[in-house]
Amino acid sequence: MAPRSPKATRGPGRFMPFVYILKSLKDGKLYVGSCANLDKRLQRHNQGFVKSTKSRRPLVILFSKEFITLSGARKFEWQLKYTPWGGKLKKELASKTAGSSNGRTADSGSANPGPNPGPAVLPTKRHKRT
Repeated sequence: MAPRSPKATRGPGRFMPFVYILKSLKDGKLYVGSCANLDKRLQRHNQGFVKSTKSRRPLVILFSKEFITLSGARKFEWQLKYTPWGGKLKKELASKTAGSSNGRTADSGSANPGPNPGPAVLPTKRHKRT
């Protein structure tokens, strides 16, 4: 059997995994998680169904990133939680998006291209006119 392409998981009714950072409005602490449906997951956090955030409600989304595969999302979540640079990156991502209008996307002035930027976000060389 041929392997499924990543695009096979896209479309209506299909899940796209997310990694998200929540902030507790009660104590200001951050929480990192991954899920397939971000809106439902935030609702479960705020209803008290998630043990690790139950006593820290209400929570708001400061950052979210969509991934093609669940394994890619889980790997990034693990890096944010357990690597020495992950904690710094988590705080940086949370602080850069705190000023956005809906709390889900970075403000337009954000200069963080992410771990693997495409050519459109890389700085270009400017040539002198002669």
